[in-house]
Amino acid sequence: MQIHDHRLSSARQIQCDNHNERPADEISLLVIHNISLPAGEFGGPYIEDLFCNRLDPAAHPDFVAIAALRVSAHLLIRRDGSLLQFVPFNRRAWHAGVSCYAGREQCNDFSIGIELEGTDDQPFTDQQYQQLITVTRLLMQHYPAITAERITGHSDIAPERKTDPGPCFDWTFYLQQLQAPTSGDAHATC
Repeated sequence: MQIHDHRLSSARQIQCDNHNERPADEISLLVIHNISLPAGEFGGPYIEDLFCNRLDPAAHPDFVAIAALRVSAHLLIRRDGSLLQFVPFNRRAWHAGVSCYAGREQCNDFSIGIELEGTDDQPFTDQQYQQLITVTRLLMQHYPAITAERITGHSDIAPERKTDPGPCFDWTFYLQQLQAPTSGDAHATC
């Protein structure tokens, strides 16, 4: 796996229009999210549809309120560990919304957003953790301003609005594995 032209070689590249230029050439924060559409259901095309502005509001009652949103993330890690890239890393994805990190607002300006297919109240899969660890290590090498101290959850940068990645995300395991020479140990569940 490598990053070439701000794209991850092992990810399926998806055409997404929900991004724009960063105001500066800075990438210094990694934000971890979770998403499932409909809530609590995994698989299917709906996350991709949302990020590509083609979510059908008639497909599910929950979609009526979100179908018109213009949102995206750089990467999605599915339950099986497969990777989808919606936005090149050098572009500003629209994942954080109203947000603040270390006193600096508008985190989309300087962050990379990774969505894990999941919910706040269900454990993530081993495949997701292993893929997230591998991708994070690569991002830290390619964008050295992203350090372990500059990895955060959506809930930390938008605490009044967001709860993801949620209490089932095993921060201890994830951050420890980033420092380990190899990752393969089992992780705790919620």
